Amino acid sequence: MSFNVDNFWESLTLMGVGIATVFAVLLLIIFLGNLLVSFINKYMPEEEAKPSAQAAQPTAAVDPNVAMAINLAINKLTAGKSKAEKIERI
Repeated sequence: MSFNVDNFWESLTLMGVGIATVFAVLLLIIFLGNLLVSFINKYMPEEEAKPSAQAAQPTAAVDPNVAMAINLAINKLTAGKSKAEKIERI
């Protein structure tokens, strides 16, 4: 086998065309994706969530023993650098 300069340049040209094609297709996909997102956000906005009856009710208080255990765990894990200011049941 001998090295042929013409084949080398042809292979480099084909590789360049292939890379440029892939790059162009990826840019087209990004552009069309952004266009689709803009269209959806403009003409089909997300419905606002209505507050449920359960969310309006106040949450039940946390058992004091559970709150103390949580505070002790936080104190031990953070070596006293952090503390829980408010503990609520979800």
